[in-house]
Amino acid sequence: QVQLVESGGGLVQAGDSLRLACAASGRTFSDYTMTWFRQALGKEREFVATSYWSGGSVYYAYHADSVKGRFTISRDNAKNTVYLQMNSLKPEDTAVYYCAAGRLGPNNYAITRKYGYWGQGTQVTVSA
Repeated sequence: QVQLVESGGGLVQAGDSLRLACAASGRTFSDYTMTWFRQALGKEREFVATSYWSGGSVYYAYHADSVKGRFTISRDNAKNTVYLQMNSLKPEDTAVYYCAAGRLGPNNYAITRKYGYWGQGTQVTVSA
């Protein structure tokens, strides 16, 4: 079992920054792909960014086009934590942000059903 707990959400204005954190416990954190998804009200959950584990100590970071250049995913294996630095926030970034963990193939990181572990989510609200 892997337990995930997100933190760092809140209410900000457009153009502000936030840093989300997802703390993991229960299994070897470094052996998991860690990914951020988000779900806006009335919409499907969508991929935001991943720290994809390809084996050993190699990780690749990928970001959705909608956040590329504004958001950055990072991980600290010593702290069992993955982060999402969000800059230049826009009202359309408003959503519940979820952290997910899984072991999956390289083409699957954006697919929600491939993940076995999820956090409870943290609300991010960006006002205009």
